[in-house]
Amino acid sequence: MYQQSELTRLAGQKTALRRVIAVRRVQCAAAADRATQPLVWLDNAMALWRKIPPLAKLVTIPLAVALGRSFLPRLKTVGSLLRWGPVALGVIRSLRR
Repeated sequence: MYQQSELTRLAGQKTALRRVIAVRRVQCAAAADRATQPLVWLDNAMALWRKIPPLAKLVTIPLAVALGRSFLPRLKTVGSLLRWGPVALGVIRSLRR
């Protein structure tokens, strides 16, 4: 059997190790929360997009293009992307079939 002093020392080390593990668990949970925050925002945006009626979605895209041109005249790639994006998506879908 182990001596009482050895058991006491091991119990102290075990307690210290459990404290370190508990602190690291909290740090890991906080880091995971920060890392998944963009996914939460994306999920919320997708849920909001699904609530919008289909007709309103059709109006939203040209409105976004018009606003994009007025507020961001230098970023013409955004307008091009919004203009040619649906066409490219259709081509990709037809090629996939």
